[in-house]
Amino acid sequence: MGMMRAGAHLGTTGIWRKASRFWSDRRGIAAVEFALIMPILLIMYLVTMEASQAIETSKKVSRIGSMVADLVTQQPTADQATLKAIMEIGSVTLQPYTRSKPKITITAIQVPTDITRPLQVKWSRQLIDGRDGAGPTTTTVPPKLLVADTFLIRVDSILTYKTVLGLGLGSTFNNLSMSETYYLRPRRSATIPCTNC
Repeated sequence: MGMMRAGAHLGTTGIWRKASRFWSDRRGIAAVEFALIMPILLIMYLVTMEASQAIETSKKVSRIGSMVADLVTQQPTADQATLKAIMEIGSVTLQPYTRSKPKITITAIQVPTDITRPLQVKWSRQLIDGRDGAGPTTTTVPPKLLVADTFLIRVDSILTYKTVLGLGLGSTFNNLSMSETYYLRPRRSATIPCTNC
């Protein structure tokens, strides 16, 4: 009978010893912590990557406007084919971003001698989803650019930025609007006529 008690005591002591070793063993804690923290780190990485790509794409949208306006204002005359080629060059600036295409609009504006009169849109072309066509027939310009009897080229570049993280999460996270407007005056002539616009 005494031996049975001793055996039972040794068994209980062994269980406590094993439990004590289990709780004091730190080898598995790092793996558990990693499993808990990894999703948070992954989300932070993806958000940082997406934010940096969105900022870079926004800069490229601005670059489209300035580059297209600069190329157009260097032409003494223009035509549909030339303007389409210039807008396509502008859209390539977005590479390697390819999830959506920009809308680029070039508008030639004649400011009348009497600046109280409406502005005249001499011609306008735009590129939407890779297809070119006629642009708007009316426009406005900032008051500081309203100089009597002058000619302006206005370039609007608009992009609906589609995020990688937002794909499948709805339009709130998926569509960020980026846009830029540039005005430049002709470089080589007083006006830039378009032969078939």
